[in-house]
Amino acid sequence: MTDDAKTPELTLRGLRVFIALEETGSVIGAATRIGGSPSGVSQHITALEQAVGAKLFDRKAKPVTLTPAGQSLSRHAHRILSAVSEAQTDLAELSLSALPQLNLAIIDDLDASLTPVLVSAVQQRMPRCFVHAVSGRSDQVVEWLEDRASDIGVSALAPEGMGYQILPILRENFVLVAAKGAITSDPRAALDKLPFVQYSETLPIGQKIARHLRRVRLNPDRRFALEATRSVLAMVVQTGGWTLTTPLNLMDAERFLPQLDILPLPFAGETRRVSLIAREGELGNLPENLARDCRIIAKARLVPRFNLLAPNLAGAIEVLSEDD
Repeated sequence: MTDDAKTPELTLRGLRVFIALEETGSVIGAATRIGGSPSGVSQHITALEQAVGAKLFDRKAKPVTLTPAGQSLSRHAHRILSAVSEAQTDLAELSLSALPQLNLAIIDDLDASLTPVLVSAVQQRMPRCFVHAVSGRSDQVVEWLEDRASDIGVSALAPEGMGYQILPILRENFVLVAAKGAITSDPRAALDKLPFVQYSETLPIGQKIARHLRRVRLNPDRRFALEATRSVLAMVVQTGGWTLTTPLNLMDAERFLPQLDILPLPFAGETRRVSLIAREGELGNLPENLARDCRIIAKARLVPRFNLLAPNLAGAIEVLSEDD
């Protein structure tokens, strides 16, 4: 036999095609699974059959079925690809262990509760890594991710376009906040008479609230707009008025709560979703691990704290699963 007539060898790509055909039961299904063509699938299977010297599938059957040789190869193929996947994970983690610096960006209203724990979690996994953490608005967190000023962000907004992992952490309901005793009955009617304190519409939360008020056909007088939740709540107390905000924002400005009433919305509800975001394929399993840490923190600390502050609104913060 000449060098030009060598027997085809087993390849990882060929084994992946083999498993795709085994699991889907058709050449077209396998092609769809791997993002290739039916002719490409057939070529890979033919090369595998030449490499092992036996037919691997009964292609006349519908769906195609494994021959005895195919059943034997299946056991080996699954073990081989599993080992390759584990090796890739280990190598990614090895590379991360030498990472000199990791930049985190976290929305303001989670800064105090989340940042210290996340920084500690990163340093436990990567003890030689310098962790730099900043906080800001959701749109700023997204901008820092897009500009590569941050590696991982926690935000209520997500970047547009492809190439990002968006891992769910929690969902929170917007709530009505009014000066203590200002609303005693018929909240919807009371809102027309009381001063409305709004978040600036230069902020994502201000834009979201403005859109929702239009949807529910509520058009309060707009006399001023503020950016910081502390300023918004202080103005609600000062004017005897009201605003809409979220549980996380309330807990970030907790010192005002004795002077406020926290109430459910007297019209259709609105929610805000908070996620951990990272660029795909750059940080191994670290984003998934940190998202899991965030969920644990939210369940252990944020949910019980808000339920204690507003027992009539228990359930306003929902910790999401990784599949939500």
